[in-house]
Amino acid sequence: MLEFISALPKTELHVHLVGSASVDTVLNLARQHPERGVPTEEAELRRFYEFTDFDHFIDVYIKVNRLVTTGTDVTSLVVGLAADLARNNVRYAEVTVTATSHLAMGITAEELAEALELGRDRALTEHSVLLGWVFDSPGLGDHSDGLDTADFAVRHRPAGTVGIGIGGPELGIDRERFKGAFDLARDAGLHSLPHAGETTGPATVWAALRALRAERIGHGTSAVQDPRLLDHLAEHGIAVEVCPTSNLRTNVVRAIEEHPLPRLLEAGVTVTVATDDPGMFHTDLNREYLLCHEAFGLGRTELADLARAGVRAAFCPPHVRVELLAEIDAVEGSSARR
Repeated sequence: MLEFISALPKTELHVHLVGSASVDTVLNLARQHPERGVPTEEAELRRFYEFTDFDHFIDVYIKVNRLVTTGTDVTSLVVGLAADLARNNVRYAEVTVTATSHLAMGITAEELAEALELGRDRALTEHSVLLGWVFDSPGLGDHSDGLDTADFAVRHRPAGTVGIGIGGPELGIDRERFKGAFDLARDAGLHSLPHAGETTGPATVWAALRALRAERIGHGTSAVQDPRLLDHLAEHGIAVEVCPTSNLRTNVVRAIEEHPLPRLLEAGVTVTVATDDPGMFHTDLNREYLLCHEAFGLGRTELADLARAGVRAAFCPPHVRVELLAEIDAVEGSSARR
């Protein structure tokens, strides 16, 4: 099964740039900035990544983000992510970048845009991975309305920019307060890709759909609590980006047996499988697909369908979509003939 999964061409539609950094990359940055409070030894860093709950995870994420202080750091993260994606046969990925967090560390908007474009070029030439960008507001602090995020995405718009989103905590962070930012981005031709329903209930997903006109939902796992919402997502073909290991590691889901992914599929909702923060959660996309097989009983046909769903939900160039779907068909067909 792992051989089959590895052979499947895949998309990765929910992965955060800072959270994707490998342990070795974070250790290197931490040793350059020991005053930032991130462990500088591997065993300690791995313990640092043992999260008690979602709030603890956010605290750790912010500390790691503060290690990224130059455009060169950003480019290194992008190229490192591309290498990891290539090892998982990911051909196209939409990477979430919290621009305002990098700007707060002293990286200028121009430097950030140039660093992302350089990393994107190297990702394609060195690893044959095409990258798109989703710029998200962290939903915290001075940038809680998302307008600074939308302004960066619209005015600087690094090559590959596809949309804006919202990350971070959900409790007490109403989706409606981001409406102005999402309106600005949509008017500029960008897509609406917010997180919703990860740590709160279906009402947050409804708010993302109604106020922000979400075209995909990051996480969205609490949608299973509302049959009407499930019907709406299925009827309108709105994909949810599901990250099983992430949900376990942040204790959003207590046990894999309780994970709502099978119920989303049973309701006819389009599901894409993703890693979220693979460097922090010690996972990769092949492992997520394998988990879907081992925990949920998905076979080759269902796993190939997950890969197709990711391709169809992606905002990639049309020729990339056609090529990937044809390759998935070929891999599934080859497996069936064995």
